[in-house]
Amino acid sequence: MKDNNLMLSVCCITYNHEKFIGEALDGFLMQKTNFSFDIVIGDDCSTDGTSDVITTYQEQYPDKIKLIRSSKNIGAHENMRNVVKACTGKYIALCDGDDYWTDPNKLQKQVDFLEQHPDYVMCCHYTRVIDTNYNTLHVDPSPKPLVHTYHDLLVGKQEETKTATVVYRNVQEISQIFDEAWYLDFNAADKLLKIFATYKTAGKIYVMPEVMSCYRNHVGGIWSMIEADARRDKVINDFNQIIRRFSYRGREKRKLLLLYLKRDILFELRRFRIRKAFDTLRYLI
Repeated sequence: MKDNNLMLSVCCITYNHEKFIGEALDGFLMQKTNFSFDIVIGDDCSTDGTSDVITTYQEQYPDKIKLIRSSKNIGAHENMRNVVKACTGKYIALCDGDDYWTDPNKLQKQVDFLEQHPDYVMCCHYTRVIDTNYNTLHVDPSPKPLVHTYHDLLVGKQEETKTATVVYRNVQEISQIFDEAWYLDFNAADKLLKIFATYKTAGKIYVMPEVMSCYRNHVGGIWSMIEADARRDKVINDFNQIIRRFSYRGREKRKLLLLYLKRDILFELRRFRIRKAFDTLRYLI
C-alpha cells in the first residue's frame, strides 16, 4: 500500500555483503532531497556480518531504515519481491547491497525528471564499473542522454540502465510482475522489470548523462562473476522466456530472430541442443 506522504522508497537486497553494505547505506543516507524517503533492506539470511552492519545503521536511523530478514536463504528474486512489496513510496529506487551511489543529488534529479515527464516510467543514469580495489574497469567518457522504449529493450538495447541507477514509478501495472508465477523463471530480473514496466505502461526510460553510481565486479556478485558459458545459458533461457511472454510486431520479430542467429544459435548447436534451437527458431519464424 502506498504512503501518500512518502515520495520514494529505496529498495535494497543484500546477501553476504558485509564488506560493502555500509557503503551502500552511506550512499542512501547522504541523499539531499526536498521530499521524504525511506530505505527498505532485505537481508537474505546472510552468514557473515551483513545483518549486524545494517542493525547498527538502523539503530542510528530508526525512522529511516526498515530491515526485512529472511529466516532462510530464499534467493535474490524472492528477496526482491518481499522488499518491493514493503516499499510504499510513489517511486522506488533500486540498489543492490554491493553497489553504491556517488552523487548526493541523485534521487532529487531523477524524481524531478519523472515528476516533469509523465510519459517516462523510469529514469536511469550512467555508472562506473569498478573492482574490489576501486579500480575503474569501465566508465563512459562522454555520457549523453539516452531514451529506451519497450521495443528497444525487447531486442537487447538497455545501455546504462544497471540496477543501481534505476528509479521507477511504483504503480500497480509494474508491481504486478512480482506476483507472476513465471517471474522466478528469469535470471536477469532487472532486465525483466525494465521490459515489463515499459510494456505494461507504454512509458519510456530516460538515461541521464551523468555518472552517479558504482557497480562492483566481485567474486560473489549475483551476475558479474558468473562463468561465461553459464552466463550464456542464462541469457538464452531469458531470451526464450521473453519471446514467449511478450508481444511484438513483425519488425521486432525479425530483429529477435537476427539476434538469436547472431548471438546464440552457434552456442546451442555446439552443445548439440538442436531440438532447443529448432523450437526457438520455429517460434520466431
